[in-house]
Amino acid sequence: MASKESHLTATLLTSILGVVLGPLQIGYHTGNVNAPAKIIEEFFNGTWKARHNQSMTDHSLTLLWSLSVSMKDFGALVGSLGVKYLADSYGRRNSILIANCLSVAAACIMFASKASESFEVLILGRMVFGLFCGLVMSLNPLYIQEVSPTNLRGAFATLNQVSLASGTLIGMVAGLEITLGTKSNWAMMLSLSLIPALTQYLVLPFCPESPRYLLINQGEEKKAEAALLRLRGHAEKVSCELEEMKEEAAHTQTGVTIRDFFQKRSYRQPILLILFINVGSQLSGFNAIINYSTKMFQAKFDEAKYLTLGVGAVNVTFTLVAFFFMERAGRRKLLLIGFLSIGVCNLLMTIVDSVLHLVPELRSLQVLLVFCVVSAYEVGPGPISWFIAAELFDQPGRPIAMAFTSMINWGGKFAIALLFPPLLKICGAYVYLIFMAVALLAFTFMWLRLPETKGRKFDDIAEEFRGAEGIPLYNSSGFNTFT
Repeated sequence: MASKESHLTATLLTSILGVVLGPLQIGYHTGNVNAPAKIIEEFFNGTWKARHNQSMTDHSLTLLWSLSVSMKDFGALVGSLGVKYLADSYGRRNSILIANCLSVAAACIMFASKASESFEVLILGRMVFGLFCGLVMSLNPLYIQEVSPTNLRGAFATLNQVSLASGTLIGMVAGLEITLGTKSNWAMMLSLSLIPALTQYLVLPFCPESPRYLLINQGEEKKAEAALLRLRGHAEKVSCELEEMKEEAAHTQTGVTIRDFFQKRSYRQPILLILFINVGSQLSGFNAIINYSTKMFQAKFDEAKYLTLGVGAVNVTFTLVAFFFMERAGRRKLLLIGFLSIGVCNLLMTIVDSVLHLVPELRSLQVLLVFCVVSAYEVGPGPISWFIAAELFDQPGRPIAMAFTSMINWGGKFAIALLFPPLLKICGAYVYLIFMAVALLAFTFMWLRLPETKGRKFDDIAEEFRGAEGIPLYNSSGFNTFT
């Protein structure tokens, strides 16, 4: 019992809570543009009219709104390219602090958009914030995985998603007309992410750097030992874990280039896994619901904004479910359950949406299915897609793997944010069949190939892939199981 208790120290908890302030900001700016969409669109139209003495066409306004929503995701896609350089050059913790500057700058730019009467400034602010998103959603899991003990690694990594979902709900509440989603206050609402951004600067500098980075990347054994002692609190834990790191360092090459990453045979299987997990996660319908739920509900319900708030509440609830089950059920089982459930829900949404004009009473069932998609996503694919790469790769390949994860995730979000409105107009209810196909494809690949990583040391997992530089992990006896 004492052994387990020694794993959770005040320093470790502070470090985790300090870094998850980043995803809180990202969630906030994901949720706060949903409800006040009409008000901000009026600002776009008013700005255009003041310049050109005519209103924008509905088509142009829809396109501009889709661009402003998706610009955060495009910026994140670009920001992902800097993950390896920052993580390897400045360390995990310091890189998060550097990236946080972008969030502060973005909040100030977005706040200035109304005063400057320029929708371009708002779009620029969202793009700068996107750069922050692309960096932080890779750097955070990297830091959390490397400072956490093995038995808490998955649960702590899930806190990233809990924070993201909580920020989304807070953003949804802030965007309501009864709070800050009004013509006079929407610009101030966009700047409130400054609060967690500045709080992070008060907390994170006092937290230790990743011991793995210090030992394996920098060769600083004394500093790594000191950081571990602060994180674990017991000398016997430190010596044992330090030996594990040294053993891992002996098995890994000092550096991996991007070319090496994609050419190395032992990386091919993990690359395919994170590709399918992340594409499946982002293109299975969840992002369409989060970005456009208010518009989806508006045609059928008078109080669509409050139903969207329900989506946010379900989102938070099931990230907490994932947090408590991550180390009990394991990554593989939660992913399989999540993808299968999403596929079934998308099929049912297609059927319900197709007959809704004949049986209007089914609109409540549609809302229930939306809630089910959100819950299925957050139980498995949502949190796991962001951190699984850190478990499947060794220390040299981990930063590139996390950057690759971030690029796929944000690329998928960008595509959905930009393409879902026109796809919905073209395909109608059948758009959900596309999401269903993606989810079931991901489920099939996970069933055949995905190993369980719960409770395994980083070097144990890497050793399985490394074996003979070509023996895939799923062939190992007893490894490709639910147990």
